[in-house]
Amino acid sequence: MKKVLIITYYWPPAGGPGVQRWLKFVKYFRSFGWEPVVYVPKNGEHPSEDHSLSKDVPEGIEIIKRPVWEPYNLYKKFIGQKNDQKINTGFLTESEKPKMREKIAVWIRGNFFVPDARKTWVKPSYRYLKDYLDKHPVDAIVSSGPPHSMHLIAMQLRKHHRIPWVADFRDPWTNIDFYSELMLTSWADNKHKRLEKEVLCSADVVLSVGKTLGEELTNLGAKNTVVITNGYDSDDITVSDVKKDRAFTIAHIGSLSPARNHPAFWEALSELKESDPGFDRDLRIVLIGKVDVSATRSIAEFGLDGHLERVPYMPHNEIVAVQMRSQVLLLFLNRTANAKGILTGKIFEYMSARRPVLAVGPPNGDAAEMIRETRCGDILDFDNKEGIKQSLKKYYALYREGKLEIDSNGIEKYSRRALTERLVKELNKLVA
Repeated sequence: MKKVLIITYYWPPAGGPGVQRWLKFVKYFRSFGWEPVVYVPKNGEHPSEDHSLSKDVPEGIEIIKRPVWEPYNLYKKFIGQKNDQKINTGFLTESEKPKMREKIAVWIRGNFFVPDARKTWVKPSYRYLKDYLDKHPVDAIVSSGPPHSMHLIAMQLRKHHRIPWVADFRDPWTNIDFYSELMLTSWADNKHKRLEKEVLCSADVVLSVGKTLGEELTNLGAKNTVVITNGYDSDDITVSDVKKDRAFTIAHIGSLSPARNHPAFWEALSELKESDPGFDRDLRIVLIGKVDVSATRSIAEFGLDGHLERVPYMPHNEIVAVQMRSQVLLLFLNRTANAKGILTGKIFEYMSARRPVLAVGPPNGDAAEMIRETRCGDILDFDNKEGIKQSLKKYYALYREGKLEIDSNGIEKYSRRALTERLVKELNKLVA
């Protein structure tokens, strides 16, 4: 078999979509003639843990774990957080008022840790892997970011060994939602952009998870951009006949950050419950994952607290069942400048559950195109309260009649196995 070295920060027992993308590729690589070697930190700082994902790690693959020093213990001490508390991603906060110390810590992180807090892992990883590859050659290298320090490790190896390199962008770099919130000096901003361009111009292939992001990366200098989306794993759907919730359950899976809190949706729900006693009686809102205080306030403001069920954390294998038995799956896209290009991994898992998706986001974006292509639900603009109400009323009427189903189309090409086959074709081109 050909061999590929994968440099990634997120790996089981870490949880979340950043883990699943490369875990699932690794799971199916051997089926297409490639043997993966995975390089990960031994003691990384992860927002969540999910031990259920370990079942997807193929037996006998080589996993190299090396220690990483990160400033998070200092950060936690500085802001008054306990060492065993997890750090939220995307500027999500569950407290009412961020402390001044947190703002100072963000400024330090943005300006002294470029491109990210894992920069201290770049040099020791390069030194270790340079020697490793001298003794254990591979046919290709893959780096997955964020954190984008993973790309810097791979870029140095590419220069030394001349091994074909694939740089995978699960999210943008300088165009990511919270980039403006890092309070960057002009020096730090320029360094981010210089490193980003160097990575894009040096990689043999730049992978993107969506069409719009792929176009952005090409415009920034990527010479060979390939779009391979996230997807769903049919092996995760272990139960084919799940009994649907008796309540009219609207479920949101994943972190609900400030940019994903859309008051128009909560207002639409509130107006429907006020105008229809049946809707008020049947409504159940389930939020699985961390919820920003802005969303908590909106839900309370519109009188929806009594319908709300919050679950801070749930293993992935249990989430699959929740998705399948929910009446409607809620997809909130970030209300940010790059909203058009956001194509979350969540949408593919929603598709696999074959339950109606109600998305709030730009109707001309990548997610909207995907929803229309697969006929898996509706997408309404951020402030389109009346459109959201009409969609909810449609779904509720079908629910009352026992006919709330969808006829999704063509989702099979987004299976993790099919996506791995596409990736392997790109790898084979590099080593032909």
